[in-house]
Amino acid sequence: MLSTETIEDVLVVRMTERRLDASKAPAFKTAIGDLIEEGAHRLVLDLRDVDFIDSSGLGVIVSCLKRLGPAGNLAIAGANSAVRRLFTLTRMDRVFSMHDTPQAAVDSMLA
Repeated sequence: MLSTETIEDVLVVRMTERRLDASKAPAFKTAIGDLIEEGAHRLVLDLRDVDFIDSSGLGVIVSCLKRLGPAGNLAIAGANSAVRRLFTLTRMDRVFSMHDTPQAAVDSMLA
Protein backbone atom coordinates (compact mmCIF):
# COMPACT_ATOMS: atom_id res chain seq x y z
CA MET A 1 0.00 0.00 0.00
CA LEU A 2 2.87 2.41 0.81
CA SER A 3 6.48 2.83 -0.18
CA THR A 4 8.81 5.28 1.52
CA GLU A 5 12.02 7.13 0.83
CA THR A 6 13.82 9.87 2.71
CA ILE A 7 14.82 13.03 0.87
CA GLU A 8 16.89 15.51 2.89
CA ASP A 9 15.42 14.42 6.25
CA VAL A 10 11.82 14.47 4.94
CA LEU A 11 9.96 11.18 4.66
CA VAL A 12 8.21 10.79 1.30
CA VAL A 13 5.35 8.29 1.53
CA ARG A 14 4.04 7.09 -1.81
CA MET A 15 0.56 5.63 -1.88
CA THR A 16 0.77 2.69 -4.30
CA GLU A 17 -2.96 1.93 -4.40
CA ARG A 18 -5.27 3.48 -6.98
CA ARG A 19 -7.97 4.29 -4.41
CA LEU A 20 -7.94 5.64 -0.88
CA ASP A 21 -11.47 4.84 0.24
CA ALA A 22 -13.31 3.36 3.21
CA SER A 23 -11.90 -0.10 2.55
CA LYS A 24 -8.28 1.08 2.60
CA ALA A 25 -8.42 4.03 5.02
CA PRO A 26 -7.94 2.03 8.27
CA ALA A 27 -4.79 0.27 7.00
CA PHE A 28 -3.46 3.57 5.64
CA LYS A 29 -4.05 5.29 8.98
CA THR A 30 -2.24 2.50 10.84
CA ALA A 31 0.73 2.54 8.45
CA ILE A 32 1.16 6.33 8.65
CA GLY A 33 0.67 6.22 12.43
CA ASP A 34 3.49 3.67 12.68
CA LEU A 35 5.79 5.96 10.69
CA ILE A 36 4.96 8.87 12.98
CA GLU A 37 5.59 6.71 16.05
CA GLU A 38 8.99 5.79 14.58
CA GLY A 39 9.90 9.48 14.56
CA ALA A 40 8.77 10.91 11.23
CA HIS A 41 7.68 14.52 11.75
CA ARG A 42 7.92 15.91 8.23
CA LEU A 43 5.99 13.90 5.66
CA VAL A 44 5.22 14.30 1.99
CA LEU A 45 2.29 12.20 0.84
CA ASP A 46 2.92 11.31 -2.80
CA LEU A 47 -0.45 10.65 -4.46
CA ARG A 48 0.71 10.31 -8.08
CA ASP A 49 -0.73 6.78 -8.36
CA VAL A 50 -4.05 7.60 -6.67
CA ASP A 51 -7.07 8.07 -8.93
CA PHE A 52 -9.77 8.40 -6.28
CA ILE A 53 -10.12 9.52 -2.67
CA ASP A 54 -13.45 9.46 -0.84
CA SER A 55 -14.41 11.23 2.38
CA SER A 56 -12.97 8.39 4.48
CA GLY A 57 -9.63 8.70 2.72
CA LEU A 58 -9.59 12.46 3.11
CA GLY A 59 -10.54 12.11 6.77
CA VAL A 60 -7.65 9.76 7.44
CA ILE A 61 -5.20 12.19 5.80
CA VAL A 62 -6.51 14.94 8.09
CA SER A 63 -6.18 12.66 11.12
CA CYS A 64 -2.56 11.98 10.19
CA LEU A 65 -1.89 15.72 10.13
CA LYS A 66 -3.47 16.06 13.57
CA ARG A 67 -1.39 13.17 14.87
CA LEU A 68 1.78 14.94 13.75
CA GLY A 69 0.89 17.83 16.04
CA PRO A 70 2.01 21.43 15.81
CA ALA A 71 5.70 20.54 15.36
CA GLY A 72 4.93 18.27 12.38
CA ASN A 73 4.36 19.00 8.72
CA LEU A 74 2.43 17.08 6.05
CA ALA A 75 2.40 18.14 2.40
CA ILE A 76 0.65 16.60 -0.60
CA ALA A 77 2.46 15.92 -3.88
CA GLY A 78 1.52 14.58 -7.29
CA ALA A 79 -2.26 14.76 -6.94
CA ASN A 80 -4.03 14.36 -10.28
CA SER A 81 -6.81 16.75 -11.32
CA ALA A 82 -9.64 14.69 -9.74
CA VAL A 83 -7.85 14.32 -6.41
CA ARG A 84 -6.76 17.96 -6.43
CA ARG A 85 -10.37 18.96 -7.12
CA LEU A 86 -11.48 17.07 -3.97
CA PHE A 87 -8.94 19.02 -1.90
CA THR A 88 -10.17 22.27 -3.45
CA LEU A 89 -13.90 21.54 -3.02
CA THR A 90 -13.39 20.63 0.64
CA ARG A 91 -11.00 23.56 1.12
CA MET A 92 -8.34 21.16 2.30
CA ASP A 93 -6.01 22.82 -0.20
CA ARG A 94 -5.89 25.62 2.41
CA VAL A 95 -4.85 23.15 5.11
CA PHE A 96 -2.29 21.16 3.13
CA SER A 97 0.37 22.59 0.87
CA MET A 98 -0.11 21.06 -2.58
CA HIS A 99 2.85 20.41 -4.88
CA ASP A 100 3.36 18.89 -8.31
CA THR A 101 6.28 16.69 -7.26
CA PRO A 102 7.66 15.22 -4.03
CA GLN A 103 10.90 17.16 -4.52
CA ALA A 104 8.97 20.46 -4.78
CA ALA A 105 7.19 19.58 -1.50
CA VAL A 106 10.49 18.75 0.21
CA ASP A 107 12.04 21.99 -1.06
CA SER A 108 9.07 23.95 0.30
CA MET A 109 9.40 22.33 3.73
CA LEU A 110 13.11 23.05 3.93
CA ALA A 111 12.88 26.65 2.69
